[in-house]
Amino acid sequence: MACDRCGAPAVEWLRYSGEHLCRAHFLDFVERRVKREFRSQVDLRGGERIAIGMSGGKDSSTTAALLAKFLENRRGVELVGVTIDEGIASYRPQGIDYARRLCARLGIEHRILAYADTVGHAMDEVVVVDPEAIPCSYCGPFRREALNRAAREVDADYVATGLNLDDTAQSILMNVARGDIEKLARMGPHETRQPGLVPRIQPLRMIPEKEVYLYALLSGIEFHDATCPYAERAQRGRFRDIVHRLEEESPGTRHAIVSGYDRMRPLLQAKFPPAALNACARCGGPTVNEICKACELRDRIARLETARELESTS
Repeated sequence: MACDRCGAPAVEWLRYSGEHLCRAHFLDFVERRVKREFRSQVDLRGGERIAIGMSGGKDSSTTAALLAKFLENRRGVELVGVTIDEGIASYRPQGIDYARRLCARLGIEHRILAYADTVGHAMDEVVVVDPEAIPCSYCGPFRREALNRAAREVDADYVATGLNLDDTAQSILMNVARGDIEKLARMGPHETRQPGLVPRIQPLRMIPEKEVYLYALLSGIEFHDATCPYAERAQRGRFRDIVHRLEEESPGTRHAIVSGYDRMRPLLQAKFPPAALNACARCGGPTVNEICKACELRDRIARLETARELESTS
């Protein structure tokens, strides 16, 4: 099949638009959309630092490579790669290696922050202590806390994540299904700054996952192509299947979900403005309650560990 723009051999067929694109036009197509999204989310005046959450996977690696390309001639804007080490022995070390190598290739600083330091427990330990819980119910709050902490430690003005179109559509549907309209209103990218929270940006939010994967391959971006061993129990997996089926039956559904949400977002934010934040009484991090979610989970782990110790000695 030939490229609809130049007649060269096509490498991708965009089902949602019907267009066939060659390598050069596909790369340009992705870059233009990401750059447009990036510019709509940030207002760079010089002197900013952008932390990039880097797992070593395709999405965060592509985000880092694209931001480095967009900003290579922009003096005064600095990128810092940040990897959160959850403590999953069969999975995370390889991702860290890929993230470290990419940062070295891009010429940007790379930092690592481990759950062992922020939580006091590796995820491999958490799943042993609380085997009945869904691991993501712990990992999500712990990761958000760690990423925000890491971004603050490097004095970042923004933290960029690799959330793609599929991820974004899934998150919207998950919040709708739960009836969590307030959380729906608070979804990133963040337009306001709140004390203690580094605003998150999502340059890939309108790029389908498959296109991110293909872009990384065609651009020679090396990445860790693996799935977290605990992901199979996550609720997100069911919504991933739903979004996939909807897209297969009606190409363009993912874009429609996110575009529709973007049109509703101002109304949601007017109804649910950012909540006033307190400093967590335990860790000092930002929270709407007296104790943040991460500290609540740390307390739960401590109680479970105490119960296990009592059982073993009785």
